[in-house]
Amino acid sequence: MLMKILLFPIIGPLEGITWIGEQLLERASGELDENENLHKRLLALQLAFDIGEISEEEFEIQEEELLLQIQAMEEEAEEVD
Repeated sequence: MLMKILLFPIIGPLEGITWIGEQLLERASGELDENENLHKRLLALQLAFDIGEISEEEFEIQEEELLLQIQAMEEEAEEVD
């Protein structure tokens, strides 16, 4: 316990930096997962259209929504960089 108190001025900031790094990694992974999921949904939509499960009109509506979401995510990522 005494060692922990004595080393706190050194270890404390390092633990803080580690925590910040973990938070950034978690957020980046979440954004990548979301972007990947949007692309998978777009591919599934294309497949559903190709096999005739949905009409061309429904395909175009859903495709536009997904593409707008992907574009918004890419623009947001550019703003952060």
